[in-house]
Amino acid sequence: MQRYSLSTLGPRGRWIAAAVVLALVLAAAGVIGLAGRSGDGATPDGAAAQSSGSPSESPKSFSRPEGASQFRPSYHLTPAKEWMNDPQRPFLLDGVWHYYYLYNADHPEGNGTEWFHVTSTDLVHWKDEGVAIEKFKNGLGDIETGSAVVDQDNTAGFGKGAVVAIMTQQDNGVQRQSLFYSTDKGYTFKAAEGNPVMDNPGAQHWRDPKIIRDEARGQWVMALAEGEKIGLYTSRNLRDWRYESGFERKGLGILECPDLFQLDLDGDPAKRTWVLAVSANGAEEGRTTGVAYWTGTFDGTKFTPADEKHQWLDAGADFYAAVTWADPRLPQNERMAFRHAIGWMNNWTYARKLPTADWQGGADSIVRDVRLKTVQGRPTLVSTPTPALATLEGEAQTTGRRPLTPDGAGELPVPESGAYRLDVTVERAPGDDGTEALLKLGNGGTDYATVGYNFEAGTAWVERAAVAPGAQALGPLFTDRRSAQSPPQSGSQQGGTASPESGSVDLTVFVDYSSVEVFVNGGEQTLTSVVLPKPGQPAVSAATAGGKLTLKSFKYTPLATVLDAR
Repeated sequence: MQRYSLSTLGPRGRWIAAAVVLALVLAAAGVIGLAGRSGDGATPDGAAAQSSGSPSESPKSFSRPEGASQFRPSYHLTPAKEWMNDPQRPFLLDGVWHYYYLYNADHPEGNGTEWFHVTSTDLVHWKDEGVAIEKFKNGLGDIETGSAVVDQDNTAGFGKGAVVAIMTQQDNGVQRQSLFYSTDKGYTFKAAEGNPVMDNPGAQHWRDPKIIRDEARGQWVMALAEGEKIGLYTSRNLRDWRYESGFERKGLGILECPDLFQLDLDGDPAKRTWVLAVSANGAEEGRTTGVAYWTGTFDGTKFTPADEKHQWLDAGADFYAAVTWADPRLPQNERMAFRHAIGWMNNWTYARKLPTADWQGGADSIVRDVRLKTVQGRPTLVSTPTPALATLEGEAQTTGRRPLTPDGAGELPVPESGAYRLDVTVERAPGDDGTEALLKLGNGGTDYATVGYNFEAGTAWVERAAVAPGAQALGPLFTDRRSAQSPPQSGSQQGGTASPESGSVDLTVFVDYSSVEVFVNGGEQTLTSVVLPKPGQPAVSAATAGGKLTLKSFKYTPLATVLDAR
């Protein structure tokens, strides 16, 4: 990924915009849910452990807010105006999640990003808190990607429980790491004296510090993107950092936004595994940009992969700069069973060309729960929609088992709006001779995206059509098919994969006006895509590319808006 600048083709400061507003009732109240009791301790991410709390119930709204533009998402996080990009890993304090992302209020005339702050109690409804760390205030440039931790033991000297954020600042093309701290739980920050805490050693690419707490060794660990290498550093006080080792990989472009964390493979604490993830360029593999990862071991100074070949967290065109985090309220065995994740839903190939009228920079994905599961004999990150999204669901409509042919599957529910969820199971039953199932998403009488599954190849795919005004300018990447390998599932009690002549596929599809997120076979694969429909009535249809398959089940669920009028 390149650095954004209007004045140079060189490194740029990543921009981000203001966050989505609360659900109408929450916005009116000016609050978001319940605060938990204070606690102490820290997770490996440096998030304070607090008591659990549930968000307040709020009335659901299934109509678009007045003033929302054609492509404005309904339940995804977007800026009120101007530009957004990289997410910054959230942390939890007093039952409230604090989340920041890069924002440029001066877009498109001015450069430079800063950290915009939003809060939530459920990772679904968000409240704007404003810019928390402003750009161009300390003579070191703008505020770019980094990470924030809760310093429970006062290792940095700003007080027990202070929030410490370390991020890249860029000035005249030189990237340095600076420290800012907050003593009011992340609402406002001050620049530490002596910034930068890490001066550039002469590297062109030297950015995106991701910090975790290594409690076993009493140290902080930083992963830093350094071109085609991830540098690993350690510190006792978050101020003084020592280089320990490098993890270098060719063929993935300039690496960005690293992440380092642990998960229990198949939920087994005896199989606790380290994961190193990076945002990378898959062009040499016929892909686009995305999040690549390796599983392995970490001894406090060096990461050693178990397999030299990387995997990809999402196979779509629009999932980048992702961050993951644990819920510190959970017991350790549950905390190590899954992590939340969110990514930037856009692609630098066309990010500046999207025909969104009232904001730029795309949106964030829905929050996902990521687990480490053995898939076809290999530890694999599996993603599922976070359960709190169920609070947005309206009354579902379902259809019974029926034939699926090139002529369709008969009448299916008609979406009430452009924000909905589909849960579809297609089966290749005995006697079926079809190979490929097609789920077509339309607006205004024209299909804008097709979700497909090929039983013989064992691949799910998404293909977009450039039907909206301005979509043609996005280039061939926008209309190229993006696919992911996920063999058909067996219908037996034991589960597992089936032969190409039988089996089924489960597709969960989240649609939100200008995005489609597909979860295949329980999240073994995901495909995330920006879409640009024509105006008009939404529609969904299903068919085969030839021959007969069986539509085993189909469920349509409307999803409520969490936006007020823009």
